[in-house]
Amino acid sequence: MRDCLNHRAGFDRVLMTVAATFLTVSASSALAQDQARSSAAELAIEAAIPRPEPANVPPPTASDIKLDSTATVQDSAKEPTKEPMKAEAAPAPDKVETKPSDVATTPAAEAPKSETAKIEPAKTEPAKSEAAKTEPAKSEPAKADTATATPAAPAAPAAAPAAEPVKAASNVPAADQPVADKLKDIIGAKTSRHFDRKNERAAIEKFYGARDFAPVWSQAGSLTAAAKGVIARLKDAASDGLNPADYPVPDFAAATTPDALADAELKLTASMFDYARQAQSGRMHWSQVSGDILYPEHPVDPSEVLAKVTTAADASAALDSYNPPQKLYKELKAKLAELRGLGSGPVIEIADGPALKYTPAGKKQAEIVVEDPRVPQLRAKLGLAENAGDTRYDATVAEAVRKFQSGAEMKVTGILDDKTVKAINTPKRDKQIDTVLVNMERWRWLPRDLGVPSLGDAYVILNIPDYTLKVMQRGQQVWTTRVVTGKPGTHATPLLTETMKYITVNPTWNVPPSIVYNEYLPALQQDPTVLQRMGLRLEQNRDGSVHISQPPGEANALGRIRFNFPNKFLVYQHDTPDKNLFAKEDRAFSHGCMRVQNPDQYASILLNIAMPNEKYTPERVRSMYGKSEIDLKFPTPIPVNITYQTAFVDDAGKLQIRKDVYGRDATMINILKNGRGKDLENVVAHSQPSYSRPATTLPSGVAIANNGGGFGSSGPNFFERLFGAPALAPPPAPVGRRPQQQRVFTR
Repeated sequence: MRDCLNHRAGFDRVLMTVAATFLTVSASSALAQDQARSSAAELAIEAAIPRPEPANVPPPTASDIKLDSTATVQDSAKEPTKEPMKAEAAPAPDKVETKPSDVATTPAAEAPKSETAKIEPAKTEPAKSEAAKTEPAKSEPAKADTATATPAAPAAPAAAPAAEPVKAASNVPAADQPVADKLKDIIGAKTSRHFDRKNERAAIEKFYGARDFAPVWSQAGSLTAAAKGVIARLKDAASDGLNPADYPVPDFAAATTPDALADAELKLTASMFDYARQAQSGRMHWSQVSGDILYPEHPVDPSEVLAKVTTAADASAALDSYNPPQKLYKELKAKLAELRGLGSGPVIEIADGPALKYTPAGKKQAEIVVEDPRVPQLRAKLGLAENAGDTRYDATVAEAVRKFQSGAEMKVTGILDDKTVKAINTPKRDKQIDTVLVNMERWRWLPRDLGVPSLGDAYVILNIPDYTLKVMQRGQQVWTTRVVTGKPGTHATPLLTETMKYITVNPTWNVPPSIVYNEYLPALQQDPTVLQRMGLRLEQNRDGSVHISQPPGEANALGRIRFNFPNKFLVYQHDTPDKNLFAKEDRAFSHGCMRVQNPDQYASILLNIAMPNEKYTPERVRSMYGKSEIDLKFPTPIPVNITYQTAFVDDAGKLQIRKDVYGRDATMINILKNGRGKDLENVVAHSQPSYSRPATTLPSGVAIANNGGGFGSSGPNFFERLFGAPALAPPPAPVGRRPQQQRVFTR
């Protein structure tokens, strides 16, 4: 009986071992099913977390349990009725259950093959519980199932690739992707052979980077509509007075590889940048020509050029818009085409004949007007539309002949002689073309908006070679007058754009330092009373410097009115007591300032534009004449543009050529023909006006108004005396230099 009991006890131990093994395998299978039910996202997360490598250890056997006689049993509390001997045998399953490697033995990748996981996932845990309690005899089949699932363990790493970031889809067409890759490499390089300006390089990086470096001028190797428009404009650059050779067009037809297409793409973009920049600001910077030119800078923004041209319905028109928009520029463009033989209309020839001369009426003789059948042809040739069929060689025709002679640098007589007829019939066409070209270039220096919008786009424009001043508003000429400008050389009137801020009635003439030290002080050495006889006032400061002025009055050198637009050249427009100079054909006689023929009318026109409710008239302006200065300030300053137009189209549509009085044309033509490419766009520094006055020893007998008792040092400088320091900004600092501190004085 005891033997039977002993055998029975041994059999019970085996059964308990098998049951524990079944529980372990069931738990592993359930875990595998749970993993199979995990989503793809969960699998990706689990794959990204490091886990111990699976250890394919076979299930424990009975011999393993017998050897581990010291293990504790955690589940013994659940079966208190069992014998202690059974409780001692139970630790084996607990020991197996604590191995993490066993838990990961069954791979999640094989879970879909399990019908239980697909159909009844909720019954997995209950089934495991029932198997442990009521069906120990079925442990062997379960063990067999576990054995069949175990070999699939190597498939577990299959979830790892899900952890890699998904690459965003490219917006570049497949056919253009190789070109885009090349563009990315070229643009991403530290150096570029296509763009030498930082702002252009930055614009390229931003523009192409935003489009995944897809080409904009070609698609699948073929030119886009935008590219065709840009190329057409670049090839027609000569019509705008530019040189097409400066804007090379790459041969896209010969570009058959991604490398060649990428290179052509950037070359065309670079040429487009060059065209837009030079069309707007000029092929040469104005400082290359002279130190007495100062126009506001208006450079193009490369990013804006790219955006505007590439999105425009007409890329050619968009690129053309960077040329000056003014009417006078467009008229010169049309005349340039005519001069190059692209215009229409018959060629007019003046026949040979006797000399024609007009004699105006004098005190002792009547007006002499001759008639000649050639005069109608002459009128047509000179652009005189009024009385086109009139055969009389009258004052109007004689004046037109004088202007032609002046522009052709001939002796101005107003007589139609053989030399003049020959010049009219065979003009120096090449020279005229050059003259038109440099005038178109100078238009690029001027602001795009000459006027101020709040005043109906009102502005003043003065043409030095034509000696005329015009007031413009709403695109129409409001008023015009003759002017006297500076002498050629050091007294040339500067070219500038400024704003007229106020008018001074009864101005004091503060003599410019150049006149004081170069003319008046040497004159004092010869005649100590000369200034006194001229009505000039001399002041000497404690540092020895002198200041000369002329009080307001009828004999004042500035006349009765001064028109103030503060500028670093210290020039302005003013009246004059010497009215006789306005009758002359050439009127370059001043020291740089501009004398106006009818200042009272000019003042009333400007005041009515700036203050329309005040109803100024020339009579009202003249009523202010007296001995005290009166400043009439404009609520909104009016732009003043001083230009140098030796070629322009008049109201009759005739091309007018004027004498190159300052030699600006000759300088520019030489620069354009012998220039250094893009170097011409660089700024050239020039010496700036000086407001200092050196100490001077005056000869005995000179009348000194303050006798050294004036200002403590040198006194107000000339700019401050002229335009006033408190309310007005000082002159701009020279380029590349620090502005000097200016002393401020009240007027």
